[in-house]
Amino acid sequence: MVAEAKQVGPNRYRESYGRYLEDFKVGDVYEHRPGRTITESDNTWFTLLTMNQHPLHFDKEYAKASEFGRPLVNSCLTLSIVAGMSVSDVSQKTIANLGWNDIKMPSPVFVGDTLYAESEVLSIRESKSRPTQGIVTIRTTAIKQDGSVVMTYERTMLIPKRGHAVDDKANY
Repeated sequence: MVAEAKQVGPNRYRESYGRYLEDFKVGDVYEHRPGRTITESDNTWFTLLTMNQHPLHFDKEYAKASEFGRPLVNSCLTLSIVAGMSVSDVSQKTIANLGWNDIKMPSPVFVGDTLYAESEVLSIRESKSRPTQGIVTIRTTAIKQDGSVVMTYERTMLIPKRGHAVDDKANY
């Protein structure tokens, strides 16, 4: 997590999180902490909120008969939590998510698993049409407590240059 205190008045400071375009370097890896343990309530509420009616996520008797023997955590919940874990570090200043690619889920996630994540910077370039912004692509990997990789994906974001983020200009 990248944080700095910006002076907004005499003896007054405001916290600011995230990275500017200039702060990213290809090959850098950012470890996102803290981890997050998935609860049964998380999984049930998210599954029902998103209208996902597959019983593998919330019917223990149904899940017992599956190859997993117990309910799976909804993969969209896993994606949401892992992406959220990365925000304060890689996308807090993002203007827009431009795309998500190559989402893979090589191992299941179950209630009680604790997720950790890290993001590697794959590419950086200045925007051709927006001189105060650039495009950054990262690969995020989610790992659970036993060391197994449970998700990977690439995300491309439009990132402001230093001095051009909303929190650099806004008086909120």
